[in-house]
Amino acid sequence: MTTELIILIIVVLTALAFDFTNGFHDTGNAMATSIATGALKPKVAVTLSAVLNLVGAFLSVEVAKTVGKGIVNLDAVSHDNSGLMLIVFTGLVGGILWNVLTWLLGLPSSSSHALFGGLIGAAMAALGTSGVQWSGVMSKVVIPAVMAPFVAGLVSTVGTWLIYRISSPVSDAKKTSGFRWGQVCTASLVSLAHGTNDAQKTMGVIFLALLAAGEIDPSADIPFWVKASCALAIALGTYWGGWRIIRTLGKGLVEIDTPQGMAAEGSSAAIILTSSHFGMALSTTHVATGSILGSGLGRKGAEVRWGIAGRMVVAWLITLPAAGAIGASTWFIGHYINVLTGSGWLGELVVFLILVGFCAWMYLHSRRAPVDSSNVNADWEDNGSQDAGSIKSSKVGA
Repeated sequence: MTTELIILIIVVLTALAFDFTNGFHDTGNAMATSIATGALKPKVAVTLSAVLNLVGAFLSVEVAKTVGKGIVNLDAVSHDNSGLMLIVFTGLVGGILWNVLTWLLGLPSSSSHALFGGLIGAAMAALGTSGVQWSGVMSKVVIPAVMAPFVAGLVSTVGTWLIYRISSPVSDAKKTSGFRWGQVCTASLVSLAHGTNDAQKTMGVIFLALLAAGEIDPSADIPFWVKASCALAIALGTYWGGWRIIRTLGKGLVEIDTPQGMAAEGSSAAIILTSSHFGMALSTTHVATGSILGSGLGRKGAEVRWGIAGRMVVAWLITLPAAGAIGASTWFIGHYINVLTGSGWLGELVVFLILVGFCAWMYLHSRRAPVDSSNVNADWEDNGSQDAGSIKSSKVGA
């Protein structure tokens, strides 16, 4: 087995690891409100979401094309395939480390922007500003990122207001029962939509790796094995849960009633599916959060915790530069180790060990205050710290 093939395998496995973190990081986008209102039991919710993410991953490849051909300037690295491979690898490392850190803190930041930030940072470290296709970044990433939460919030606010207005003659008991079934349907649709958007991003990254290894032509379609492996990875991550973020979205932002939950999920699904159709690599986290906040604004007397929303916005603003800084830093580490040692793989190995070490440390740290299906719906107690919403008996909601 050649060195190039070994590196390709490592990069593909790292991409699938990112897809796994994307799954558990974003489970809350689809299922947090259904779990919070009791429409679905926690374990049932993540299982249903995992299955629908798996199905959704096969329904579209437009977003995968955006990631594979619209972020990194392939012309700038076409003469140096090993350089492109290191860019892709360290970009993934930036995305994974930011995903795991924000999961540890219970912050629903964007997995999409973590990935894009990592790739942009690594590309700029390797090639300067010419290494990034800025027109594609602006049109397919930045503009949707700015617009998505506002559009989702507006649609959800109006939808929530209309739902309560139309259903006002209905008794609370019938209203709760009926809208719980509605929530099951809308939450399922969000999970399906999430698969059509987020699973595609890892497909695009693996496509870049295959280009770097000379295994595929730039004009080729996404291979089936890439679609299948990415679909399975994001489904497994979704099933694992990501309970810390589910708790923040379901209990921390707004005290959600069933009509609000249905309005929020319906708004999210409509916007995500539309973006997938047009190949926009939208942040499902931004959409879901905007929809949940909108559901609070649309219901008279609902409590919106703006302090928590503010912390989330800060996380959104720094995700691209933070993941970019990690991607750039790890590119420098890998590149200069390869240069100093004359190796074509030692730099990648060191960066991989750094990735594993930091992820292991963050996972072990999370075990000090575990959140799982048994306590994800515990009462929220905002203690003013980053681990907002601490659970009684010293378990934090994140």
